[in-house]
Amino acid sequence: MSENGTAASSVSRSGSPAGQGIPVLSGLPQRLVQDGVVGEASMNEAINAASASNGSFVTQLIAAGAASARDIAVAAAAEYGVPILDLSSLTVDQEVVSTVSEKLLAKHRVLPLFRRGKRLFLSVNDPTNQYAVDEIKFQTGMAVDVVVVEDDKLQQLLDKALEAGDNSMAGLMADEAGMDLESLDVGGVDDNAGDDVQRDDVEDAPIVRFVNKVLLDAIRRGASDIHFEPFEKMYRVRLRIDGVLREIAQPPVTLAPKIAARLDIAERRVPQDGRMKMRISKTRAIDFRVSSCPTLFGEKVVLRILDPSSAQLGIDALGYEPHQKDLYLKSLARPQGMILVTGPTGSGKTVSLYTGLNILNTEDTNISTAEDPAEINLPGVNQVNVNNRVGLTFAAALRAFLRQDPDVVMVGEIRDLETAEIAIKAAQTGHLVLSTLHTNDAPQTLTRLIDMGVKPYAIATSITLIIAQRLARRLCNSCKLPMDIPADALRKEGFEEADIPTLRIYGPKGCGNCTEGYKGRVGIYQVMPVTESIGRIIMRGGNAIDIADQAHKEGVWDLRRAGLAKVKAGLTSLSEVNSVTIE
Repeated sequence: MSENGTAASSVSRSGSPAGQGIPVLSGLPQRLVQDGVVGEASMNEAINAASASNGSFVTQLIAAGAASARDIAVAAAAEYGVPILDLSSLTVDQEVVSTVSEKLLAKHRVLPLFRRGKRLFLSVNDPTNQYAVDEIKFQTGMAVDVVVVEDDKLQQLLDKALEAGDNSMAGLMADEAGMDLESLDVGGVDDNAGDDVQRDDVEDAPIVRFVNKVLLDAIRRGASDIHFEPFEKMYRVRLRIDGVLREIAQPPVTLAPKIAARLDIAERRVPQDGRMKMRISKTRAIDFRVSSCPTLFGEKVVLRILDPSSAQLGIDALGYEPHQKDLYLKSLARPQGMILVTGPTGSGKTVSLYTGLNILNTEDTNISTAEDPAEINLPGVNQVNVNNRVGLTFAAALRAFLRQDPDVVMVGEIRDLETAEIAIKAAQTGHLVLSTLHTNDAPQTLTRLIDMGVKPYAIATSITLIIAQRLARRLCNSCKLPMDIPADALRKEGFEEADIPTLRIYGPKGCGNCTEGYKGRVGIYQVMPVTESIGRIIMRGGNAIDIADQAHKEGVWDLRRAGLAKVKAGLTSLSEVNSVTIE
């Protein structure tokens, strides 16, 4: 992406012939050419010049005399439905301008004009420059509405504003609610002492205030992970929001978030893990798992946000279909057996397990868990952090649990034969066992256990239920749009013939309440009970295909069918389901 984001946001990344420097037009450049405002050759020259200078293609067009600033602004406003404003008689409000840092103003060539509560009105010369809007949203914590202005008048006012302004880094770091970022209670967690460890000698540093701002914003926006990534000439911060990584800042390369995470700052050659806690109020604290990994230009640090409230959602909020929820609840009500949850990293397995544990967590039930590490604190549940360095493995923890009269045992993940065999023996001897495994779907889970060396008869007699799951982005209810998709295309996607005539499918649009038309995520599940018929297939050495065929005969929905049900219900888009399930 170019320095100001404009040129890069307006051309295709993949359409340029290698070595020819001819961009494939999209966005505003494409519209200006199609409307006859600018010739295609002139547009290509302007985009190439802008890329070379890290500037704006709009400025290049005007400087070359290929189009007037007024014509470009009028065309952009008409095409994208954005208001147009004449800056000739406008007086700059320096207080509003200071809402955004000088660096971002100069980088993106934009100017804040008005502020109405939590909404900031931003003048731009290119309304398709979403990168600028996203960065300013992050920095200010406000919703941003854009208005199109003439480029030459924008530059004049911007120059005046930058001359008059004297924004400091402290102003950049001010939280939207006025929270004092220096006084935030942020500290590493000592696994031995179990208490927060404060690092007073670094809490006053501006860079730590910046990190605190990133953490607060990630929590506010519902992010699941924060990535701090060093490169040769830049440092990037990205948030994973609804499963998608988005860049939100390029801070100084001296950023060092691992200080607060109680990692060994003297050791930068090997990966490390740590934890930290942010107390954002007297009643709410957020835990973070911290992982560092040495790269070519420094350490990449990833923070996983562990919000205890996610485990309190309840089973109805997870997205199970009614018959799937009934199967899960019936298996949880059994006194023994094993429930396995499977799926890739980030598919919501932990939340599904913790939801089940919450249901089982009563005064008369002894629950013990072995995790690596325990992600969410559950009062009433005996949670153990696995520590392989001192010999506290999953298998060792399981053996200890079985000597303490457990009713329910949860194993964070079955990774080896020893753990699998102990867990299965526990499930066969009067205990309910919950665990996870990394496989693509429910039938493959059974064959994966066989590949690990577990005896087929042990699998058939111990496992009661397997849940395979994915997370799909949920459509924003405020702006989702109905889509017109031909019936033949719907049949190919897998929809039932009887549903097609009345089927209403929605797609994303995007508004101030969501991210690109999506807000939150919804689970897609395959819930497969291990019946006698499936058990017999396992015993005679059947493969995953044989098991899947039998499960289908018994009415088990595969992930694809479950995903299409979410599309039919208007909860997500067909493109989103296609991205997380196999057609």
